[in-house]
Amino acid sequence: MFQDKYVFSQLTAFLNRTQFNNYVRKYDGNRYVKHFTCRNQMLAMMFGQLSNRESLRDLIVAFEAHRAKQYHLGLGREPIAKTTLATVNQNRDYRIFEDFAFYMMKEACEKRTTNILDISGKKYAFDSTTIPLCLATFPWAKFRSKKGGVKAHVLYDIEAQVPAFYTVTTASKHDSTALSSIHYEPNAYYIFDRAYDSFKELYRIHLTDSFFVVRAKTNLKYKTVKWKRRMPKNIMTDAEVKLTGYLSEKKYPESFRLVRYYDEEDDREFTFLTNAKQLSALDVANLYKKRWLIELFFKWLKQHSR
Repeated sequence: MFQDKYVFSQLTAFLNRTQFNNYVRKYDGNRYVKHFTCRNQMLAMMFGQLSNRESLRDLIVAFEAHRAKQYHLGLGREPIAKTTLATVNQNRDYRIFEDFAFYMMKEACEKRTTNILDISGKKYAFDSTTIPLCLATFPWAKFRSKKGGVKAHVLYDIEAQVPAFYTVTTASKHDSTALSSIHYEPNAYYIFDRAYDSFKELYRIHLTDSFFVVRAKTNLKYKTVKWKRRMPKNIMTDAEVKLTGYLSEKKYPESFRLVRYYDEEDDREFTFLTNAKQLSALDVANLYKKRWLIELFFKWLKQHSR
C-alpha cells in the first residue's frame, strides 16, 4: 500500500507554519472559527491555483471528487461548502495572506539570488500591468465606459527572478504614483521605464544612497555640465547634466548622468538617466536590458494565474 505524502502536501510542507500562525494571531483571523481555519482557506485556494480551477464552484467539485483525500491534503475532515469558502474569502482580513506572501517572497529572494551582472548590490525592476476584469461581475473595477480592471504594480528582483513587493490599485491610477509605496534599500539599483520619470521620487531614491536607471522622455529640458569625449562602441553620449525646467529643477536640484545608447540589434536609440556615476555606460545599458525580465513575468502571470 502506498503510504507516502501526496505531492500537494509535500509542497505545502515548505510553508513556514509558525510564521503564518503569527500573522493569524496578529489579525485575529481564527476568532470564533470551529473548522475552516485560515490555514485551511490558504491551502484550499492554493489547491485551486495549482490544479487550474476556473471558479469556486469548480474548486468545490474537485474537493468532492477527492473527499477521501481531503484530510491528507491538509484541508481538515469537514466537507467544504461553496458558501463557506466564498464567505471567508469575503470577510477574513486579507492582510494575513498579504503579510505571509511578502514573507515568502523575501525568503525566495534570499535563496534564489544569483549574480547575472558583475555589479554589486541588489537590482530591481519596477513596472505595472493591467489585469482586465468583467464589468458585470466586478462593477467596482470600472475605469472606462465599457472596461473594467485593476493594475498590479510589481517590484521585481531581476537576479532572484521573483517579486520583492507588489501593490494593487485601480486601473486608472498612473504608474508613477505608485513609486511612493516602495521602501528603497541603500546601494540597490532600481530600473524603470519612461512612465516613471517622476523627479521627486527619483531624488528620494538618490537621498537614500540608492541608484536608479530610467528612460528619458523626448521633451526633457536640461543643460550639460560635463561630458566624456572618448566613449565605447554604441555609446553616443555620456554626460553629466542638470535639469533646467522650473518645477523639475526644484524636484531634483542636483546633477545626474545622461547616457545615449544605440542598440544595433533593434536599430533603436535609447536615452537613460541615472545617478550611478560609478558604472560604465555599457553597464547602465545592460541594466536596463534586464528590465525585460519583468515583462516576461507579467506574461507568465496572466497565462497561469487564476
